[in-house]
Parts: sequence; structure tokens; C-alpha cells
Amino acid sequence: MTENISQKGNKNLVAVITMMFLYAMIAFVTNLAAPIGVVMKNDPEVGGSNTLAMLGNFMNFLAYLFMGIPAGKILVKIGYKHTAMTAIVVGFLGVFIQFVSGFDAFSGYADNVIYLLGAFVSGISVCMLNIVVNPMLNLLGGGGNKGNQLNIIGGTLNSLFGTLTPVIVGALIGEVTKSTDFSQINLVLYIAMAVFAVVFVVLSRLTINDPTIGKVTSQTKFERSPWAFRHFVLGATAIFAYVGAEVGTPGTLNFYIADTSEKGAGLALNAAAIGGFVAGTYWFMMLIGRTLASFVAAKISSRTLLMTATAISMILVVCAMIVPKTVMTSMPLFTGSSFEITQIPLSAMLLVLVGLCTSIMWPCIFNLATEGLGKYTAQASGIFMMMVVGGGILPLIQNAVADNAGYMFSYVIPLIAFAWMFCYAVFGYKNVNKDINVE
Repeated sequence: MTENISQKGNKNLVAVITMMFLYAMIAFVTNLAAPIGVVMKNDPEVGGSNTLAMLGNFMNFLAYLFMGIPAGKILVKIGYKHTAMTAIVVGFLGVFIQFVSGFDAFSGYADNVIYLLGAFVSGISVCMLNIVVNPMLNLLGGGGNKGNQLNIIGGTLNSLFGTLTPVIVGALIGEVTKSTDFSQINLVLYIAMAVFAVVFVVLSRLTINDPTIGKVTSQTKFERSPWAFRHFVLGATAIFAYVGAEVGTPGTLNFYIADTSEKGAGLALNAAAIGGFVAGTYWFMMLIGRTLASFVAAKISSRTLLMTATAISMILVVCAMIVPKTVMTSMPLFTGSSFEITQIPLSAMLLVLVGLCTSIMWPCIFNLATEGLGKYTAQASGIFMMMVVGGGILPLIQNAVADNAGYMFSYVIPLIAFAWMFCYAVFGYKNVNKDINVE
């Protein structure tokens, strides 16, 4: 009996570690797009366009629009374990396609088109993994505080890999020239494919039961839909705005630092590596923010946290926009071979600090928007996954503005997004449709 309990505990530990790796891979695969975009931008066929360089990120998030609801249906049909395994296979394929884009046989637009296809396929994988990992960790932790604790640890690991990805890619790329190609980041792609392969084998050997999906069954009748709730509709648009601002802030910052035309004020020659580390520091700030928030979230309402975070974000963005780019500050950065104190624009430092605020916005919006939805909560979650497409659309618009009006002015897009989220926290969160039956 004791031996059986021990074996069950060991299997449970392996399952938890496996889910943690998947949590990390979500950030790893998603955050490949922006630093690789630096290479794409310097392709002669792209012509230095920030907008075109952001297409990889756009394709990655566009997948959410197509897979948000279908992924939920797949989950119901084949279960959590097999959905995760399917997502891993799709993720491996997506990374492999990106690897193929670096082959010498492809030139001109071909390598960029193949890379964009790989980014879209990877986005499908990440969307599927997102609907699996949270409830699986909650199940493996036995629910309650333990399950929540595992998800917090997973979120921290997610932020850590979000931090490391642009740093590693930037260090591998180093100085970007017209001859730089996708093959220079093959080491990162090898690691990604290896992790996907190992996790697939481990997960296939585990016995994991599906978590119970609340009171919703095949017999549950839905007289309305989540769209009937005003606070949910506004919350869905707030999620769209949030993901766009969260991704656009470091993504455009990476281009700003890496762009050779902006190096005049003392930046080192390996600007791509510096840009990658600056962007990575933004994700590190998110890691710190999530860690600190875990201590106060139980005592402060989601509404108060969201109002505070968005207000501070707006102040930081406005200050970054008006500070001259010639005003510099020191920051410890990895330059490709060592850590060195490097001069970067003060505006970049201010935008990095925005990561402290964006770290807590998703759960706050989710909690406010799903409050009182009852049996409609599961459907609302699927719609939320679709709205993650904002992480592709808003950064694309932001970089189109950057191409025509400059990098700092382009931050008017995240500024508007933060302002909308602030308005949602002030008055849009109220459930004015309490007459709808949610039992």
C-alpha cells in the first residue's frame, strides 16, 4: 500500500514538472517572434520596415483568433492529456518550419514566408497549451491553495523564459547586417524541438485524469451567451487591449534599441544583443511583479489593482514619450560575452518598468469580466483566448506608426490601451445584467 502511494506521488511529481515545462515553452515559443523580427527587418526584401518585421508576432497571435473556440471543443472531445500531446506535436512542427526557413536553399521572400508559416503553426500550439496547463496544474495540486500555488510557480517560470528568450536570441544574433539570416538562431530552435520531444514522450507515459469542468454538462441549457453581459463584452475588449500593450511595449522597444539609426547616443555595436536584453528585462519585471502581487492579491481587490497598474503604466509611457532620446542612463546588460554597464536611453528604462504593471493585469481583467457569469464562464474563457489576437494586431499597428512617426510616438497605441483598461476598472466592470439566469 505504501509502495503504491509512493509510486503515485512520484508520477504526480513527474506530471507537475512536465506541466511546468509546458508553461515555460508557452513563453519560449511566443517570445521568439520579436527578436527574430530584428533579423527579418534587416532582410533586403523587407527594407527595414518595422511593420513587416512584426509580422511574425502577428502570425503567432493570429492563431488565437482561429483556435480559441476550436481548441476548447477539441479539449472537450479528446481530453486534457491528449489535447496537450496534440499541441506539443503541433508546436514541434511549428518550430521545425521556422528552422527550415534558415536553409540556404530559400532566398528572397521565401525564407520570410516559411518563417511566418512556422510562427502561425507555433501560435496554434501555444493557444492549445494555454487552455490545458492551468486546470491541469490545479488538478495535480489537488485544487485550492496548493493548485493555485502550482499555477503561480508556473506563471513565474513562464516569465523567466519570457525574460531569457530575447536575451539568448539577441546574444546569438549579435550585430545584425544584411547577411544575417535565420540560421543563426538554430541553437534556440534545436533546444525548443528537443524539449517538445522529451515532454511528449514523458506525457504519453503518464496517467492523468481530466479535471471536473464545474457544473456544466452536455445537458446544460444555455439560454443566452457571454455576449449578453455588458461587463464581459467590455472585459473582452480590455483583454484585447491588454495583450496588445503587453507585447507591443517590449517588442517595439527591441526594435528601437537594435535599430542602427538610433545608436548614435553611445550604444554599443552589438545593438541586437542589447535590444534583446533590454526587452528581456521587461519580462523580468513581469516576473518580479507577479511574485510581489502574490503577497497582496488576497488583500486588494482586482478592480483596485487594475486601476493602480494602468494609471502607473500611463504615467511611465507618457514620460518615456516626452523624454529626449539623448537623455541616457546606465543599466547592466549582457553584451554577448559578459555583463557590462551600458548606456541606454532613459525612455527605454521607463518602458521596461511598465512590465511591473502589466504583470498583474490579465488576472484582474479576467476576474472582473467573468464575475457572475456562472455556467457561461467556460464559454467566456474560449472567447478570451480569441481576444489574445490583440497581441498580434496592436503591435502591428504600433510599428506601422513607428515607421511613419518614430518609435516613441508609436507608444500612443499602448497608451490608449492602458487608458481603456483604466476606464474598464472605473466603470466598465459592473455587472448590469444580473437578471440573466446563470445557474
